[in-house]
Amino acid sequence: MNQTSSRLLELLSLLQGRRDWPGQELSDRLEVSGRTVRRDVERLRRLGYPVESLTGPAGGYRLAAGTAMPPLLLDDDEAIAIAVGLRTAAGASVTGIEETAVRALVKLEQVLPAHLRRRVQALGASTVTLAVPGPTVDPQHLSVIAACCRDSECLRFSYRARDGADSRREVEPQALVNRGRRWYLVAWDRRRRDWRTFRLDRLSTPGSTGVRFAPRTLPARDAAAYVEQSIAGTRNRFEARITLHAAAAELAERVPPWAGTIEPIDAVSCELRTGDDNLRWLAMRIAMLGVDFEVHEPPELVEHLRVLGDRLARAVGRI
Repeated sequence: MNQTSSRLLELLSLLQGRRDWPGQELSDRLEVSGRTVRRDVERLRRLGYPVESLTGPAGGYRLAAGTAMPPLLLDDDEAIAIAVGLRTAAGASVTGIEETAVRALVKLEQVLPAHLRRRVQALGASTVTLAVPGPTVDPQHLSVIAACCRDSECLRFSYRARDGADSRREVEPQALVNRGRRWYLVAWDRRRRDWRTFRLDRLSTPGSTGVRFAPRTLPARDAAAYVEQSIAGTRNRFEARITLHAAAAELAERVPPWAGTIEPIDAVSCELRTGDDNLRWLAMRIAMLGVDFEVHEPPELVEHLRVLGDRLARAVGRI
């Protein structure tokens, strides 16, 4: 794009950043006349960018989506941000995303300027992503559910609860929430007439019913906050009460809200209430706090820690 001026690049960047632009607003942003904007739009069209004219009293422009779209215009920071995202996709929780991300990164590198290509290639040569084991979700499921959230269309799917019970749900989907290795759907359950969160790795055969709904008001600040509340309020198979021999303020940052609650006992000790469905993981979480502690309940955790302690003692004794 040798013949493209800096103003033309700025116009293209504006059109890529928002769906519709009134002509006068583009003139104001670029500090040029409406005639100059029209001339620049024609230049973009000749370069292959499908810029549509909008009808109406003020007129305007839109950069249409299409298979013949030339490469996106990216500044240095945007290109690096995309490359970092693609490089780290191997640790994501979406099925097959690793291979797709590699293909996309190869395409990105082919259209980058030489100085950016070197930076992106250096990033790739120096970065190793450690994939964390765990359940993954189907990208097709994500796209179907996301479309229903966007279009306010009711959604049906099969769901397997934590206890293994299967059910068929019909919901009004509100939002998708990604929480590390877990994806959650926040939705209004039409049969139970209440808000629910659904883990996407337990969900199958999602499909739109074609029925529209009026969005409801969430009983939380946003969807992410509702998921955190739901997780914190879920009763675990094993609920633990533990005395920690350290000040509550010292441990507050080590125990996130979803992992339990801490109440001070005195200046040098506090009580932790936490839980999990997996005793092994619960024991490791407590041990990793790095302080002395006493378990009051459940008895299963006490026995598990005793076995773990004996195993560790034997390992140390061999050194």
